[in-house]
Amino acid sequence: MENEPDHENVEQSLCAKTAEEELNKSFNLETSLSKFSYIDLDKELEFKNDLIDDKEFDIPQVDTPPTLESILNETDDEEESFVLEDPTLLNIDTIDSHSYDTSSVASSDSGDRTNLKRKKRLPDSFSLHGSVMRHSLLKGISAQIVSAADKVDAGLPTAIAVSSLIAVGTSHGLALIFDQNQALRLCLGNTSVGGQYGAISALSINNDCSRLLCGFAKGQITMWDLASGKLLRSITDAHPPGTAILHIKFTDDPTLAICNDSGGSVFELTFKRVMGVRTCESRCLFSGSKGEVCCIEPLHSKPDLKDHPITQFSLLAMASLTKILVIGLKPSLKVWMTFPYGRMDPSSVPLLAWHFVAVHNYVNPMLAFCRGDVVHFLLVKRDESGAIHVTKQKHLHLYYDLINFTWINSRTVVLLDSAEKLHVIDRQTQEELETVEISEVQLVYNSSHFKSLATGGNVSQALALVGEKACYQSISSFGGQIFYLGTRSVYVMMLRSWRERVDHLLKQDCLTEALALAWSFHEGKAKAVVGLSGDASKRKAVVADRMVEILFYYADRALKKCPDQGKIQVMEQHFQAMVPVIVDYCLLLQRKDLLFSQMYDKLSENSVAKGVFLECLEPYILSDKLVGITPQVMKDLIVHFQDKKLMENVEALIVHMDITSLDIQQVVLMCWENRLYDAMIYVYNRGMNEFISPMEKLFKVIAPPLNAGKTLTDEQVVMGNKLLVYISCCLAGRAYPLGDIPEDLVPLVKNQVFEFLIRLHSAEASPEEEIYPYVRTLLHFDTREFLNVLALTFEDFKNDKQAVEYQQRIVDILLKVMVENSDFTPSQVGCLFTFLARQLAKPDNTLFVNRTLFDQVLEFLCSPDDDSRHSERQQVLLELLQAGGIVQFEESRLICMAEKAEFYQICEFMYEREHQYDKIIDCYLRDPLREEEVFNYIHNILSIPGHSVEEKRSVWQKAMDHIEELVSLKPCKAAELVATHFSEQIEIVIEKLQNQVLLFKFLRSLLDPREGIHVNQELLQISPCITEQFIELLCQFSPTQVTDTLQVLEGYRLEETIQITQKYQLHEVTAYLLEKKGDIHGAFLIMLKRLQSKLEELMHQGENTKEDPLLKDVEDTTLETIALCQRNSHNLNQQQREALWFPLLEAMMAPQKLSSSAAPPLHSEALKSLTMQVLNSMAAFIALPSILQRILQDPVYGKGKLGEIQGLILGMLDTFNYEQTLLETTTSLLNQDLHWSLCNLRASVARGLNPKQDYCSICLQQYKRRQEMADEIIVFSCGHLYHSFCLQNKECTTEIEGQTRWTCYKCSSSNKVGKLTENSSEIKKGRITPSQVKVSPSCHPSKGDPAVKKATSEPVLDPQQMQAFDQLCHLYRGSSRLALLTELSQNRGSESYRPFSGSQSSPAFNSIFQNENFQLQLIPPPVTED
Repeated sequence: MENEPDHENVEQSLCAKTAEEELNKSFNLETSLSKFSYIDLDKELEFKNDLIDDKEFDIPQVDTPPTLESILNETDDEEESFVLEDPTLLNIDTIDSHSYDTSSVASSDSGDRTNLKRKKRLPDSFSLHGSVMRHSLLKGISAQIVSAADKVDAGLPTAIAVSSLIAVGTSHGLALIFDQNQALRLCLGNTSVGGQYGAISALSINNDCSRLLCGFAKGQITMWDLASGKLLRSITDAHPPGTAILHIKFTDDPTLAICNDSGGSVFELTFKRVMGVRTCESRCLFSGSKGEVCCIEPLHSKPDLKDHPITQFSLLAMASLTKILVIGLKPSLKVWMTFPYGRMDPSSVPLLAWHFVAVHNYVNPMLAFCRGDVVHFLLVKRDESGAIHVTKQKHLHLYYDLINFTWINSRTVVLLDSAEKLHVIDRQTQEELETVEISEVQLVYNSSHFKSLATGGNVSQALALVGEKACYQSISSFGGQIFYLGTRSVYVMMLRSWRERVDHLLKQDCLTEALALAWSFHEGKAKAVVGLSGDASKRKAVVADRMVEILFYYADRALKKCPDQGKIQVMEQHFQAMVPVIVDYCLLLQRKDLLFSQMYDKLSENSVAKGVFLECLEPYILSDKLVGITPQVMKDLIVHFQDKKLMENVEALIVHMDITSLDIQQVVLMCWENRLYDAMIYVYNRGMNEFISPMEKLFKVIAPPLNAGKTLTDEQVVMGNKLLVYISCCLAGRAYPLGDIPEDLVPLVKNQVFEFLIRLHSAEASPEEEIYPYVRTLLHFDTREFLNVLALTFEDFKNDKQAVEYQQRIVDILLKVMVENSDFTPSQVGCLFTFLARQLAKPDNTLFVNRTLFDQVLEFLCSPDDDSRHSERQQVLLELLQAGGIVQFEESRLICMAEKAEFYQICEFMYEREHQYDKIIDCYLRDPLREEEVFNYIHNILSIPGHSVEEKRSVWQKAMDHIEELVSLKPCKAAELVATHFSEQIEIVIEKLQNQVLLFKFLRSLLDPREGIHVNQELLQISPCITEQFIELLCQFSPTQVTDTLQVLEGYRLEETIQITQKYQLHEVTAYLLEKKGDIHGAFLIMLKRLQSKLEELMHQGENTKEDPLLKDVEDTTLETIALCQRNSHNLNQQQREALWFPLLEAMMAPQKLSSSAAPPLHSEALKSLTMQVLNSMAAFIALPSILQRILQDPVYGKGKLGEIQGLILGMLDTFNYEQTLLETTTSLLNQDLHWSLCNLRASVARGLNPKQDYCSICLQQYKRRQEMADEIIVFSCGHLYHSFCLQNKECTTEIEGQTRWTCYKCSSSNKVGKLTENSSEIKKGRITPSQVKVSPSCHPSKGDPAVKKATSEPVLDPQQMQAFDQLCHLYRGSSRLALLTELSQNRGSESYRPFSGSQSSPAFNSIFQNENFQLQLIPPPVTED
C-alpha cells in the first residue's frame, strides 16, 4: 500500500480552495455533473450556451477600425479574474504533468470503433461520494478566443498549454497568452506566418514560464520569450520535412526539449547561445521506421524534488503503436525499459502520464500508461548502484476505452473515455468516484495532424487510425486543475473541498446523502478528500461540528415538511423516514447530550415525531449500545410503549435500562398487572437489591392449584418455568434475565435463596399447609428440572462445612417430602432417586442416604399388583441403575423382581453386566415391543470383535433352540442370520424346523433372490436336494408361482425336478423344464395334450355367458404353445418343425371338423381366429405349399368341403402378397442407396484439394525446400499443408487396423484441450474421422526407395477412400437400411427373435436398435452439394 505524505491534503486544499473561491466570486458558476442527477442538466447546459452567445461579443460600429492589438487586448465587461495558484504552494501531488498534447480540430463525432468492447463495470459507488469534481467555464478566455476567431481570423483553437500562464494555439498559427486573471497578455505570431506554417499543433511552456515552444502542422517549430513576446528561434530543420509536429515538450532542463512528428520519429532539441547567436541542435532518439511513436512524456519534477536521485537521468517515456519505452537522456542516452502491448484495438489511443507518489515512505515517480481499456502503473526507482528498476503495480481494468489520462493528485486520476465522459477514479481502491458528461465542451481533436493533412496526408494508415480519437493537445493539467480546450471555450475542472461536497448535496436537498458523506470524512474512509488538515482528532472535530449543524437543519426541516393534514399513518411514515437518521448520527457522534436535550425537545413539539423518536431508541437499548438515558426520556419511553399496548417491548426495554431513577413501586405494579415477570424480577433485583420478594409473588400464584391437584393454565406454566430459571440463576451467581450479580452479593443471594426454599412454612400460612411448601411446590411443578437445578448448584459448591450441611439438608427434605407422600408418580420418585444415585456415585460424595430407602423404591417400582405405567416404571428404574444406583441394590434380588415385573430392559442391563448374553435373547423374545430387534442383537454379538468364543457359542446355541420362534417372527431376517454366520449348518436348521409352513418360508427367504436378503448365493453352496425340497414345498403351498421361481432359481437338477412337478401334475412347469432340458418334442406334447383337453371341455360345455373363462384359458394355452414352437423352430430342421406345427394346426382344426354346419358352436369365430393365428405364425417357418398340401390331404377337406377353409387360404394368400410387395420395396430402396452411396463416394474421392498456403503449417518452410528423400507432402481438406515428417513429430498419426491415418495438427490441436479422453475413446472405437488427406512425394523417390514398396497385396481402401467413406456416413446421419436389415436377419437366427428385446447374450454385441440415437428415417437420402 502507498503512504501519501501527511501534508498532501493541507496544501492541496489551499490550492483548490483559493481557485474555487475566486471562481465562485468571479462568475458564480458550478457545473459539476454527477450520476445522482442532483442538478437539472438541461437548464445548466442552456445557461452555459448563453454565456458564449454571439450577441454578447458583438462590437458596436466605430469610425476607426480597431487594430489587432486592441482587439486581442480588450477586457471583458464583467472583469472576471482567474487566479492560478502560486506553484510554490503546490506539493508533489499537484505536479504539472504538462500539456496533454493537442492538435487541430477534427470531427468530434469520429466513430467509436471500440464501443463493442465492454468489460466488467467498476462498482457503482457514486451515492457514496457525492459530486467530487467542480466543472467551470473560463468565460473570459472563452469569449476572447471566439472574438479573435471572428474579428481577426485567428481561426479555431487547436492546442492548450498551462503553467502560471495559459497558452492557446489556433488553426491560423497564432498563440494567445492569458494571465491568471484571464486577461490576454500576448498574441504571438500572425496569420501570414500561419498561412506558411499551418495550424499550431503543439505547445509547451518551460518550468519558469519564460519560454514557449510552438509546433506547427507543416513541421516548423518556434520559440517565444513570454516576458517580451519576442520570437527567439524559428526552427525548420529539426526533423524530416513534410511531417506535422504531434508533440513538443520542454524537459526540466530549459535547454532541452523533445518533439515527435507525424512520421512517428522522436527528436531531442538542444538550445544553445554562442556569441549572441541562438542555435538549435537536433538528435534523432527514435526513428519512425522502427515503429511509429505517437505519444511522448518527459518526467517533470517540482522545485522541492530537484534533488531527487532520479531527476539526473532526465527520463522520457515514449509510446509507439506496439510498445512503451522509458529512456534516460542523461548522462548518456540509455533505454531503461521496454514494455510491449498485448493485442490492442488499432483505433485506441496510447496514453502516458508521470506523477510522483509515496510508496513505503519513499517518493518515486510512477508512470501510468494505457491503450484501450487497461491502465498499467509502473513504479520507477533508482537503486544504490545507480541503476533504474521498474516494478509493475496493480493495473486497472475498465469497461470503456480511454482517450485521455490525467493525474489530479497521487491518489486520484481523471480518465476521459471515447464517449466524452470523465471518470474520476481512486487509484488505490480502483473505485469510480464520479462520472461527468463533458460533451458540451466540444473537445478539440488532433485528427488532422495525425493524418498530416497540411502536408498531403503522408502518414501510415495505423497512425491515421489512432489519430481519429487523439486529443493530446486539448487537455492540460497544472496545480491540481485540468483544462479542457473546446472549439469555442476553455473549461477547468478541480476537486471540490470536503465542505463544498457536503454543501453541494445540501443544496440538492439530499440531506441523508450529505450526512453519509460527512460521516465518511469523519471516519477517514472518504476518497479524494481536499481541505481537511491537522491530526485525526482535529479533523474529526471539524467534521463533527459540521454534522451537528446539518442535524439541526435536518430536524427543523423534518418538522416543517410534515404534512399538516391527513392520516396519522402518513405523518408516521414521514417521521419514520427522517427521525432515525438523527438518532443514528447523534449516537455515532457520541452526542447523547445533544440527542436527549435539544433534539428531543425540538422533536417533542410534534407528538408523532416524539413517538417515532422513542421507538428509534429501542434497538440501541436492546443491543446495550445506549446507556445513561435521562429519567424523563426513560419515563416517556415506558409510557409510550404502554399506551401503544406493546408490553413485550416494555419488558425487553426495562431489563436493559438502569431503572434506579424511576418510581420503583409504580414500575413493579405495572409489570405485575401486565404479566411482565422478567421485568418485575429485574426491577426488584436491580432497583432494590431484593431477591426473595419476586419468588414469593410467583409462588403465591402457582402453589394453590398444584397443591389442589389441578392442571395449571398456560400462564401459570410460564410463571413456573420463569421461577425455576430465576432460582437457577440466583444459585449460580448470574443476574436474571441477563448479566451477573455483583460479586460481593453472590454468597448472600445464594444463602437467602436456600434459606427461602427450605422454609418449614410460608409467610401468612394457613394451619392446613403441609411442611416445606416451596420444595413441595417445585417438585410437583417439574421434578426433573428442579432436581437438575439442584444438581447444577451442587456442582458449584465449595467443599466447606456450610455447603455440606446445605446439601445434606436439602436431600433430607426431598426424601421427607417425596417418600412420605403417595401423591407423587413413579416417574417423579424415580427422578429423585436417580438424582441421589448420581450424587452418591461422585468420588468426593459427602451425602448420606439410608439404603433401605432404595429398597423401598425398588419395591414401589416393581410392585406387580399395579399394572399401570409399566413402561414408565421400567424407564425410571433403568435411569436409576445407569446413574450409579446399582450399587445400592442386591443384584440377584433386583433380577428376580425385574423378571417378575416383566422389566426385560432391566434384565438385559443386568445380564449384560454379567456377560450372560444368551439370556438377553430370552429378554428380547419375551418383550413384544422389542422382539424384532433380536436379529440385530444376535448379529452384533456374533460379528463385532470383543466377545469370547464361548460367549458367541452360547448365543448361537440359544438362537438355534429358538429357531422356530425366530423364523415365525421374521423369516427373511432369520434366513439372513443363518446364511451370514452359519451357512454350513443349514441342514441342521432344516431338521429343527418341523413345521412345513415355517420350513417353506425359511427356504424361500434363503433361496429366492427376489426376497431381497443380502447374501452371496455363490458362497452358500447349498446342496441341490435342499433346493429340490424347496421346489416340492413350493408345489404344495404356492403352485402358481413355480414357473416364475424356477426362472430365477439356480442349483436344481432337471430330472428330479421334472419328477416333482409331474407328481403334483403341474403340466406347464413340466413343459418349461423339458424345454430347458432340450426335449422340445416332449414339452410340445405336454402342451398339446393340455390344449386338446381344454378344447374338448370347451366343445362339450353348453352355451354359456359371453365372458367364458374356459375360452380365455384355451386362448392362453394356444398362445403359450405357439410361443414354444416359435422359440425353438430356428434351431430345428424342416422335418422337426413340421412335427411341431402340423399337430398344433390339426388340434386347432379338429373341433371345427366335428361341428355340424347347421348348428355352429358358440365359440367357432374365436377358434377360427386362433387357427388363423397358428397359420400366420407357422408360415414364417414352413413353406406355404407344404401347409396347403397338408390341409388338402385331410380326408374331410379332400371330399369337397373347400368352402370351410376358404377363409384360411385367402388369408394365407394375402400374407404372401404383402411379403412379396415388402421384398420388392426393400430391394428397390437398397438399390437406390447403393447408387447414391457410390455416386457420393466417387465424387468425394475425385474432388481436388486447394491448399491455403505453399508452406508447411508446422515448420513454416516452403514444401519444395525440404530435401529429405523420403519426405511426402500431406494436404488436408481444411486447406492445411504439412511435411509428413513434421506431422509424425507432432504425433498426428493413428494406427487403425494396420493402416496409418493422418490428422490435421492445427485443426485437432485447437480442440485438443479438454477432449483428450474423448479422442482416445473414439480412436479405440474406430470412429475417428480426420480431414480428407492427399499424400504426394515432395521429390521423386528412387526405385530402391523402401517407402514406395507395396505394403500388402490385400485389397483395402486407401486413406482417401476411407476418408470419403467416413464423410459419407457422417452425411447420412444414421444407420443405413442395409445395416438395419442385416441386423434383423441376424436376430432371427439368434435366441431372441424380437429386435427390440432387452439384453443380448453377448455383452460385446451392440444393437443398432438399442442405440439411444436410433431413429427410423422415412425420407430419401440427402442430396449432396458439389
